[in-house]
Amino acid sequence: MASLKDLRNRIASVKATQKITKALNMVAAAKLRRSREAAENARPYAERMAAVIANLAQGVPAAGAPALLAGTGRDHKELVIVATSDRGLAGGFNSQVVRAAREHISQRVAAGKQVTILTLGRKARDQLRRTHGQMFVANLEVGVNASHAKAQEVADIVLKRFEAGEADVVTLFFNRFVSVVSQRATGQRLIPAEAAARPIDLQGAIYDYEPDEETILATLLPRNIATQIFSAMLENQAGFWAAQMQAMDNATRNAGDMISALTLVMNRTRQAQITKELIEIISGAEAL
Repeated sequence: MASLKDLRNRIASVKATQKITKALNMVAAAKLRRSREAAENARPYAERMAAVIANLAQGVPAAGAPALLAGTGRDHKELVIVATSDRGLAGGFNSQVVRAAREHISQRVAAGKQVTILTLGRKARDQLRRTHGQMFVANLEVGVNASHAKAQEVADIVLKRFEAGEADVVTLFFNRFVSVVSQRATGQRLIPAEAAARPIDLQGAIYDYEPDEETILATLLPRNIATQIFSAMLENQAGFWAAQMQAMDNATRNAGDMISALTLVMNRTRQAQITKELIEIISGAEAL
């Protein structure tokens, strides 16, 4: 049985940990509001851009469609982008998106496809490096906050590999923010663009574009890749703070339960020690 000193030291240690988890919970709650607003504000822009591309694509013949929209006609080489956070202490937030990416990669490899991986976030790199390190082509960190500059950097790598013929399909995995208690691992295809499934209802109106649709798409499609990646980074950021807030709240409550249990054990140990000392005193007095 642990001594009173050991129990006191352990209680003090748990109390110190509880202070840290409570502070992290408060920081995550403060940052969640701003990150949530940024993610929700970015959704309409990303969705509207995809819808505009879909409408433009309807006026482009299949033979003249840009490669980013129509693809290469093959799906042998796939680039998988796995976006997580740089930091942990957020429960299973990072693990669930890595798990979804692993399942997708395994299916593609089993189908005989050539898969390469680009990680965005230290946690994605660390979790995939041991089992899929040979597939890595680039490892990037998110940084303190999600930024369009970082999204553009990722988009430039994607476009360079696509134009060089090193990727026929590009798929992005990230955590979509649903609510404070829920983040959903999501896989989104970037190339060929999935925009054709979400056209805008023009209600019978006919539009003439100047310049032509092909020229506009050639400009919008590369920008759309950076936009979708940036939107995913914002979703990840909001989800991370929500997951960390929940994880630290649970850790704080668990620490409180542990302190109560250790205090009870300490009191019982002290009571047993006092009782033992009294018995020894009484036994000594009777012996005299």
